Formats: sequence, C-alpha cells, structure tokens
Amino acid sequence: MRFEKEFVVERDRKTVATELDDDRTFAALFPKTRVTRRGERVRETCTPFRALGQSREIRFVFETLPDGNVRFAKICDGNVWRSLEGEVRLEEQDASRTRVVLRMDGSTRTFVPEITIRSPMRDQIEQMATALRTRFEKI
Repeated sequence: MRFEKEFVVERDRKTVATELDDDRTFAALFPKTRVTRRGERVRETCTPFRALGQSREIRFVFETLPDGNVRFAKICDGNVWRSLEGEVRLEEQDASRTRVVLRMDGSTRTFVPEITIRSPMRDQIEQMATALRTRFEKI
C-alpha cells in the first residue's frame, strides 16, 4: 500500500532542508509527539495514543540524509504493521520555491486486511503534510 502527498512552498530548498532537520519539525508531525532519541543524523520519536481502551505508543525513526531529504520507518512492534516506511523528498522548483514530496509505503500483518488501515494511513499522511507545510511556511 502506497500513499504520496506533495505541495510547494515559497522557500528555497536550503532553507526548507534546514527547517526539516530540526527536532521541532519532527515533534510537530503528530499531536503530543516528542523526540526521544537523537543521534548525528537519526531521531526517534514517540507519540502516545489510545486504541481499544489501552494506552500505546507509536515510534518512528527518522534519518536525515546528506542531501537534506529524510527517510523514516515505523518501529513495527504491534499487531497491525509488518512494515511502514517513507520519505520526505525536497525538490528545488526554482531559486525561491521547493516541492515537498511525502511518501509512505506499508504492508500489514497477515490477518490485517489492508482495506481496514487505508483510511487511517491516508489521514496520517495528510496530517504529516499539513504539519510540514505549516512549519515551512512560517520560516
């Protein structure tokens, strides 16, 4: 299952890449998210949520690449996802505009029909795109 969302911001690629490589940007991707571990180019985030009456956490690992793009993967320790990976790619449009492409690819565990997770995944990529656009337009 693959989802993609893109938008253009009126900022140069270098400025957008600098803002993307900021803990506050990663923490803004989902409500109540915090960066729990940070390495030179790697961050792990944790987002609390409730499902079926239980408190849980969603964890992602984000890696900032030398070109300013970011790869990410969900730590799949639950019953739904077998894998969930993605990227934030920055494409220079011209000297003052940058296209931001957000892509997510995922596969569910054996007994979880993909159709049940399609809508929440679509909502998740929309939420991430909105958070990124908001951060990039404020710089």
